[in-house]
Amino acid sequence: MRLISLIMISGAIAFVSWYFARPKPLQVDLATITTGNVEATVVNTRAGTIKSCQRSNLAPISGGQIAKIWIKEGDHVQKGQVLLELWNQDLQAQRELAQRQLTMAQERRRETCILADNARRESIRVQQLVAQGFVSSQRADDANANARSRQASCEAAISDIKRAEAQIRVSQAGIDRTIITAPFSGVIGKITGELGEFTTPSPPGIPTPPTIDLIDDRCLYVTAPMDEVDAPKIKVKQEARITLDAMPGKIFAGKVRRIAPYVTEIEKQARTVDIEVDFLQIPSDTLLVGYSADVEVILDRKTDVLRIPTQAIRQNNKVWVTDTDNRLVEHQLETGLSNWSFTEILSGLKAGDQVLMSFDQDDLKTGATVQPKHN
Repeated sequence: MRLISLIMISGAIAFVSWYFARPKPLQVDLATITTGNVEATVVNTRAGTIKSCQRSNLAPISGGQIAKIWIKEGDHVQKGQVLLELWNQDLQAQRELAQRQLTMAQERRRETCILADNARRESIRVQQLVAQGFVSSQRADDANANARSRQASCEAAISDIKRAEAQIRVSQAGIDRTIITAPFSGVIGKITGELGEFTTPSPPGIPTPPTIDLIDDRCLYVTAPMDEVDAPKIKVKQEARITLDAMPGKIFAGKVRRIAPYVTEIEKQARTVDIEVDFLQIPSDTLLVGYSADVEVILDRKTDVLRIPTQAIRQNNKVWVTDTDNRLVEHQLETGLSNWSFTEILSGLKAGDQVLMSFDQDDLKTGATVQPKHN
């Protein structure tokens, strides 16, 4: 009995020693394999920019003194609305003079054309009398000459009307050169100039600041630079997601509308291809032209497929999986579509398997015992 007791005590001591000296399971992050959607995407290399479909830097065609500014910065204007006028009283006086000349020419036309019509009828009557032998043929020639002369005067008066109308158009064109009207509806971004200041058009090759910056804020799109390696994968009308630094957490649906037909080369930076992406719906949020934006173009998508967090995949498509004893076992994967978040699993794992997510511990190796962290 004493021997049996000693054996039992020794076994208990050995078990306790082993229990407390055994390696403790490593605390790791694990992920469970499930089904879901996987997308193949590409993103821009540098920040993109929100731009307006229409934006015009407006300036008067001719130079002059600013006489009237009908708008202020931030105003919404309609197409054709007058925005600014230069001093043009001399041109308006010329137009008024041309209008009065037109009125006089119209009155002269009425007078001369009435006389011409009367002379034509008189010539017809005289010709009838000549045929009956009541008057001489000389009288008929005189009446015919008078009718033709009157008709020529009528036609000259009509020409005077056309000349006066042309002069009015010339005067109006001169006035239009001093007026800026909105070529489209939009918002006034900036006004350069004050009442009484002089503005001049840009001479060739020497740009000057525009007088009015007009922005169409109802139609916006994003332009973003994509790496030249990714550019051949992108097609017009592909889906895209737009995110803004100014609105974190919000994602706007978009569609690729244009791919630049050339590569942009910026010194000390990668070569890129610019793409343009439309918003599928006009955002209810107030978006400002010039906001920085990022674009993620969706190249392909698969739904309800077995997927794994991309972070869990090691070199050569290998992963560590936990077995029934919570030990790490290395598996080889065959993968399909992939992005930064998830990768499609074609073979090597099944739903419910748990894979290792972090590899920053030195003791990690095949056969190591692990247990999930408890947050």
